Amino acid sequence: MPGSDIIIHGPDGDFSAYKTGEGPVLIVLQEIFGVNAVMRELCDDYAAQGFTAICPDLFWRIEPGIQITDKTDEDWKKAFDLFGKFDVDAGIRDVAATIAQMRAEGADKVGAVGYCLGGQLAYLTACRTDADACVGFYGVNIQTRLGEAAAIKHPLMLHIAGKDEYVPPQAQGEIMDALSKHGLVTIHHYAERDHAFARPGGAHYHAEDAELANGRSLNFLNQNLK
Repeated sequence: MPGSDIIIHGPDGDFSAYKTGEGPVLIVLQEIFGVNAVMRELCDDYAAQGFTAICPDLFWRIEPGIQITDKTDEDWKKAFDLFGKFDVDAGIRDVAATIAQMRAEGADKVGAVGYCLGGQLAYLTACRTDADACVGFYGVNIQTRLGEAAAIKHPLMLHIAGKDEYVPPQAQGEIMDALSKHGLVTIHHYAERDHAFARPGGAHYHAEDAELANGRSLNFLNQNLK
């Protein structure tokens, strides 16, 4: 099924989202490059695995329709500028609105999977929404929001890169110490991997561990959403 852009009606305004596939809904939470080709291809991959994949444009308040890459210095500069301006709390309101709209349209199960910035958002989605299951890949700044973990009511899986340049060892330790005791949280640690090791074509892509992490995520999502 070819994907298309839809409109999500959020509490602060309407915004677009890329939607594709059929089955339980999976909200795909973007990196700092917007709803770009990488995120759309991820959605297509999840659709091929039997999900309705939806990637909302969470940068819409700053600039709608961002689709940049990790291939040029100019794009990296813009990506970090967007990251600096991004309001995480507003973003989670948008995620919650996307979940609510999908449920209103008949979805029984709704989960989320996020990467980088989206990894933090996946964690917060587990903390603040009724999502049935969430997965976060190399989420940044989770250690600053560990006080919210008590609110997690549904399963959460986190993938942590041991040599993540944006999540230093101390932060990783804080995350694992705090969340490993939570009965609904599963953590996988990839000691030799750097940030974005699961992004095909990325500077730190590692095919073997990407396949391992993706397989673990898919099994987890199938168990909890299907």
